[in-house]
Amino acid sequence: MTDLVERVRVALRDHVGPTMGLDADEMVVVAVEDGIASLRLAGACASCPAGLPALLAELEAELKRHVPEVEFVEGVL
Repeated sequence: MTDLVERVRVALRDHVGPTMGLDADEMVVVAVEDGIASLRLAGACASCPAGLPALLAELEAELKRHVPEVEFVEGVL
């Protein structure tokens, strides 16, 4: 695990999740490479395909505030 992956995990758990009302257990960091954070979303997050793009956009904006190296957030299966 890289320092950047750990920083993303901590930001999701301590800042992004609480700000957005999401449980950190619902967001699993799969990888962070070349400015792209790949997240696996679970629970209610994953079960609403219509709202997924908006949710990812909000996650991206919040995550960028705490980990500026992240340029893009993608959802993965």
